[in-house]
Amino acid sequence: MRTITPFRQILIGMAFVLPTACLAQSFPEKPVRLIVPYAPGGSADIAARLISDDWAKALGQPVVIENKAGAGGNIGVDLVSKAKPDGYTIGLQTVSLAINPALYQRMPYDTLADLDTIGMVATSQHVLVVNNQLSAKTVKDLIRDAKAAPGKLQYGSAGTGSTFHMAAELFKSVSQTNITHVPYRGGGPALLDTIGGHVQLSFPVLSAALPQVQGGKLRPLGVTGPKRSPLMPDVPTIAEAGLPDYSFETWFMVFAPAGTPKPLIEKLNATLNATLNKPELKQRMTKEAFDPAPSTTAEARQLLTSDMKKWASLIKASGIKAD
Repeated sequence: MRTITPFRQILIGMAFVLPTACLAQSFPEKPVRLIVPYAPGGSADIAARLISDDWAKALGQPVVIENKAGAGGNIGVDLVSKAKPDGYTIGLQTVSLAINPALYQRMPYDTLADLDTIGMVATSQHVLVVNNQLSAKTVKDLIRDAKAAPGKLQYGSAGTGSTFHMAAELFKSVSQTNITHVPYRGGGPALLDTIGGHVQLSFPVLSAALPQVQGGKLRPLGVTGPKRSPLMPDVPTIAEAGLPDYSFETWFMVFAPAGTPKPLIEKLNATLNATLNKPELKQRMTKEAFDPAPSTTAEARQLLTSDMKKWASLIKASGIKAD
């Protein structure tokens, strides 16, 4: 029987490692498709378009955004999960990547088994806004009124399972209140009906609410994140305003099909982080209410895993089901 010497073992190992390393050096050799699982104009689409040009420069190839909307983002993410794992088809999704597995009874993909995280892009806050006719001037006032008349107050969302919806359900859970959910087909209609008084409150993304707040059409009671927003510096966090255990942020994460070679994932991560650390891009993102959040692939994976557990618990306790 022929014995494999340690030196021969090293040579065999190098035979597998070197081609992959060379592949990473030459990657990418053609445009990279970035799948956004929502229609143009939404927060995920805006985040993708903010980073795509600078990321393309760092990669040396175009980053081509393709919008594949439907099923709360599941259609676009499924497309990525079933793509060839060669680094040329990747996706960008919101915190719905962690929410949807608990929300939908039948998922077309297994989030943790079928996807490899590349890294975080940004976080973005929502804001609790109320109709000007509502008497509540603070978060404490709102909680008091909601407890005095369970189910009477109504909040509008962008649809079942949307981040508007989840931000509100977390608020209800932490504050132990009963506020009735009214789902709309998009954030715009929900915001308009909050202004019109058809519903009393909503949890829109901060960037969407900002013009209405500045125009005096809506009253902000608190931003949802762990710190105040520079776009609304006078508005406290909901935690500051009377609900200390509350915090909600939408995050945006980039991912690839499972099995994508690690050197390619690492190159995509390194170039993404370099892009997010550019001062000019940081300024542009901040103006659009995004907080750049560069990360390692492992940190992104850990966040995804922990948030899947958190949202599964809340969704089960609330009895929420997708439409």
